[in-house]
Amino acid sequence: MAFQPYGPSHWAVLALFAAVSAALVLVGGSRRGERAAAVVMAVLFAGMVVYLNTPPRFGWGHSLPLQLSDLVTVSAICALWSRARWAYALTYYWALVLSTQALVSPALSGPDFPSVEFLVFWGLHLAVVWVAIYQTWGLGMRPDWRDYRVAVVVSLAWAGVALGVNALSGGNYGFLSRKPEVDSLLDLLGPWPWYLLPVVVLVFGVWALMTWPWTRQRSRCTT
Repeated sequence: MAFQPYGPSHWAVLALFAAVSAALVLVGGSRRGERAAAVVMAVLFAGMVVYLNTPPRFGWGHSLPLQLSDLVTVSAICALWSRARWAYALTYYWALVLSTQALVSPALSGPDFPSVEFLVFWGLHLAVVWVAIYQTWGLGMRPDWRDYRVAVVVSLAWAGVALGVNALSGGNYGFLSRKPEVDSLLDLLGPWPWYLLPVVVLVFGVWALMTWPWTRQRSRCTT
């Protein structure tokens, strides 16, 4: 059976997401556990990349690890392994705003649970959001305006590369060249390419709102 948004498997994923998120904040973790999780994520991600890049599945327009979901997986792995500031920043902004869209409008048109496609899609999408939640509310890491600038610059650089690859390959990395085939929030923002501008304004504006409370709280603590 094909996956259906808001079917039984989707609701089960949402329940799992809420339960694990609460546990990560309340219970926390350890450096050994973080690095073990990073290894598991790396193995799953590498397996997915290899799977997509072997015949007959390979295609320049869809197999390259150029989706933001790919990049945020890499940043989340690095954040878990090293707690590097840049990796935390990218994971915080990308995961909490962009990856969470998969919870609301999953771009999954493959078979339902327990297919490999279902497990890998949800496993990686949930994992990166859990990393952001864990490091922010579990470990107490906080974004600042420098982190915001890093996320903006890296995102714009990625968009430029993705648009170029889309033009050469006919692909649609990042849904920058056309909307996804399934229903999504982009349907509310007009036709291509006009929906790109409100997406940029909306995303960067939301990121700023996600930064301001932490910096305001920090300035109060230092006065």
